[in-house]
Amino acid sequence: MTNQDINIRDPFVLTENGKYYLCGTRAKHFGIGTGGFDVYVGTDLENWSDPIPVFDSEQFGLNRSCNWAPEIHKYNGQYYIFATFEQENDNRGTWSLVADSPEGPFVPNSDGPLTPPEWFSLDGTLWVEDGKPYLVFCHEHVQITNGTVCCVELTADLKKAAGEPTLLFYGSEAYGVPKNEENHYVTDGPFLYRGENDRLYMIWSTCPPEGYYQGLCVSESGSVKGPWKQLPPLYIKDGGHGMLFRGLDGGLRLTLHTPNESEKEHPVFFRVADNGERLDITE
Repeated sequence: MTNQDINIRDPFVLTENGKYYLCGTRAKHFGIGTGGFDVYVGTDLENWSDPIPVFDSEQFGLNRSCNWAPEIHKYNGQYYIFATFEQENDNRGTWSLVADSPEGPFVPNSDGPLTPPEWFSLDGTLWVEDGKPYLVFCHEHVQITNGTVCCVELTADLKKAAGEPTLLFYGSEAYGVPKNEENHYVTDGPFLYRGENDRLYMIWSTCPPEGYYQGLCVSESGSVKGPWKQLPPLYIKDGGHGMLFRGLDGGLRLTLHTPNESEKEHPVFFRVADNGERLDITE
């Protein structure tokens, strides 16, 4: 399979064992009730294996509605997926799943969402700082109009939150004009990267009237807790919910999905330059 054959949203790549492991939201119906997640394995960011099912959400009662934005992280010798599901109270939240291999099978690690159960939350990503694991996630605009990005410390086993969430920034702080057509401020898809000069960057997405884009910001303290300064976006051509990773050649890469149109989305890949002050797509 090639990138054009793969119809996913929210692409995420783990580089491991001389291979790339690509996962994402099954794009049909925006991942609503799609039954779980797959992994595609490759070595050149263009040609991939057929999809390998790695999590069956129906088996664990998590196919109630959304099956969104899986991210595979290696942590303490095991592999964890952080993904968004609908709770029994109809709110959304991020769970952790665990496996011994990036090809699964994954099973639930947390007993429920790591995000506050009374919130509509999504797109949790793992960040480890000073030996402490944090979940960085979005409190959705559908509940609070002005969406936010927050973080919460997790227990060492990634099974539950270890405290209360900390607000990092509002969607209304996005670079440019961030309101969508319903006058909401969208936040989704945060991902953190420690770059040159020890700069801590976050990429995240929003959806102003001009179209979906890949935002960029930097922590002025160098810590996940910020404060966060918004920078000109990385990508403005109707694509987003990306992440950064190191290629097999050691180079920095960005993947995101485009176009942002249901059942037409595909993963795309770019080289990224880090000049010590910001990140930029180079090709």
